[in-house]
Amino acid sequence: MAKEPHDSQGDVKIVNWVRVAALGLALLIQPAAAQTAVSDLEGIWVVERTYAPVLRGELEVMRDGDLWRGAIGGELAEARRENGAVRLIFGNHGAFRGALGRNGALSGVWIQPNSDAEERDDPTAASQSFASELTFTRNGRNGWRAQVHPLDGRFTLYLRVFRDADGNLIGAFRNHEINSNGRGSHFRLTETGDALSFLARFDDGREVSHTATHLRDPDRIRIFWPDLGSELELHRASAAELINYTPRPPGEPAYAYQRPEQLRDGWRTARARSVGIDEAALTTMVQSIIDGDPSVRRPNLIHSVLVAHRGRLVLEEYFHGYTRETPHDIRSAGKTFASIMLGAAMESGAPIAPETPVYQLMAGLGPFENPDPRKEHMTLAHLLTHTSGLACNDNDDSSPGNEGVLWGQSNPNFWQYTLNLPQVYEPGERYAYCSANLNLVGGALNAATHESLPELFDRIIARPLQFGPYYWNVMPNGEGYLGGGAYLRPRDLLKVGQMYLDGGVWRGQRVVSREWVERSTSPRMQISPATTGLTEEEFQNFYSPGVDGYAWHRNGVHMGNRVVEEYEANGNGGQFLIVVPEYDLVVVFTGGNYMQGGIWTRWRDQFIGGVLIPAIAE
Repeated sequence: MAKEPHDSQGDVKIVNWVRVAALGLALLIQPAAAQTAVSDLEGIWVVERTYAPVLRGELEVMRDGDLWRGAIGGELAEARRENGAVRLIFGNHGAFRGALGRNGALSGVWIQPNSDAEERDDPTAASQSFASELTFTRNGRNGWRAQVHPLDGRFTLYLRVFRDADGNLIGAFRNHEINSNGRGSHFRLTETGDALSFLARFDDGREVSHTATHLRDPDRIRIFWPDLGSELELHRASAAELINYTPRPPGEPAYAYQRPEQLRDGWRTARARSVGIDEAALTTMVQSIIDGDPSVRRPNLIHSVLVAHRGRLVLEEYFHGYTRETPHDIRSAGKTFASIMLGAAMESGAPIAPETPVYQLMAGLGPFENPDPRKEHMTLAHLLTHTSGLACNDNDDSSPGNEGVLWGQSNPNFWQYTLNLPQVYEPGERYAYCSANLNLVGGALNAATHESLPELFDRIIARPLQFGPYYWNVMPNGEGYLGGGAYLRPRDLLKVGQMYLDGGVWRGQRVVSREWVERSTSPRMQISPATTGLTEEEFQNFYSPGVDGYAWHRNGVHMGNRVVEEYEANGNGGQFLIVVPEYDLVVVFTGGNYMQGGIWTRWRDQFIGGVLIPAIAE
């Protein structure tokens, strides 16, 4: 694998909680050396910024023959239907794309713009453009209405100032949205009057520093923050603001296991003991996450953990303010949907398969640059195993197909841009992790089904699996991006693994064939120095040894000297969907350890191999 949110009795409860929380926080931030003088900087500071798209609320759509009109938030749009499709563009603030069914039902998606289009300067992954499902109701004979709930961006920066064992003043910045920690886990903090200096030194000799000012009236710390490109003013965190700093609010009672709530989303829940899992082991595991201190050098920033066993959801816990209703950024775990959507499209009868030649299917986007006879040999199977042979390598910043280059170049059609890349290897010859490969699978699905990718995803994946609200990345041209990134509720992501474990069926509805489950998760490509063409040292910098299926990773769960087979989707920061067929087990983690693969890649063995599998009764 590649390394890489009122009544008087209620008032009394709130006041009591604040008192308990304050006591817990006092214990948390006590200086390690009792004899050291207390700095007035010690404690936890915070600043939060939100980045909200302009348009939200009720969208009204009206039809007058072939003329369509739309209204939302005071913005108006009109257009004529073309080839059965309706597209209403509300300036730079969003668009509706949909179609009218034969039964008179209107369906479609809302396309929210990226932050650059609205000058929101959002530094988080929510800055991208997204498609989200709309549910319409009739509004008269030729009118419909739906609620638009765009994905808001949020950036919350915490700073804990404390003393280490030697009495040195330490600053630890923490942020869950993009893990913006100032490029250092711990900073030595020095004060010269109101001037503050933060310095982090690394074993390789590198140094990272920040300067700040301690403002006295009102009490603030002003600092320029590179990831935002602007100044921030942090204030002392109140008890209410500290709820999300630690995994659970300070002062809460010890964790007690409870059965997940039964909702109308398709999941059947059960107590863990009823399906043969030791609840004491689950309790210990969750409590260990709750007890985690986010200010340590290598914290586990776990946002959720969900477990299904024998087809029942038996554990569902959230941390740091995340809830079951919070769609989470799944990063590269979204790449696996390229495989799932291919299987679902095949099941629905689309003329496409892993053996389909890519350039032949997508010839309509040509003629292509850099013609090469080897391109004729490239199939979808090569894209799904990162062996296309195109000049595309996410671990090489100079590669023309690198994901950063892809998003920075000027062609809004990423499929066409990728097909124009030079061919450097025969397809199937070399492994190179390349997001554009998986995104190109989306172009092939579009060509085979003649359906826009967001609408296709909604029809063959989201609706059959009873998904709640979700947000799907789209390219600058408004088409879906399958190279990774989407916001899903963890409970919905877990359904995907259960559906595969059940042979391609979710609650009686077939999504993919049993054959596709077996075929797509079977070992296809070894990831090694030999297959990547790298030296042992180079390989260790970019990859971990493993095996890939069709956009599924097979890394194995380590239990002592034993390795249990599994298949998984994973993404930067700790986004995991892990299926362990031998134990009838599906697990989801979401997290915020972005760019800290040495932390989140341990969770598979630490929690599944170390706790969950041993907790299952033989």
